[in-house]
Amino acid sequence: MDVPVEKINVAQKFNSFNQYWSPKIVAALNDSYVKVAKFKGEFIWHKHEYEDELFFISKGKLLIKMRDQPNITLNEGEFVVIPRGVEHMPVAQDEVHVMLIEPKTTVNTGNVTDSRTVRDEWV
Repeated sequence: MDVPVEKINVAQKFNSFNQYWSPKIVAALNDSYVKVAKFKGEFIWHKHEYEDELFFISKGKLLIKMRDQPNITLNEGEFVVIPRGVEHMPVAQDEVHVMLIEPKTTVNTGNVTDSRTVRDEWV
């Protein structure tokens, strides 16, 4: 099957939206999505029962608080995989640009549904 191969400019994707805590899908990779998001302030405590979640910091600094493990601070160029079932809360003192790689079934608020819950928004 001939599928067109297209490059993606991540900076342009980040510049195409202003909302915080609203991940946007930029690509599909097997059974996962590659998403970009802008974070600022505190998110909510949540966990993903069935999915691991990768956070890669493109710009800024992100603190990920965890209930049962030490907190993690990520700087530009760093990433972490939060395993399924680990309750966490991202905190961004200033605006942070984050790339997420996670299964297509992942909901950004995990086991919590509220006004910040987002599903399948492409940019």
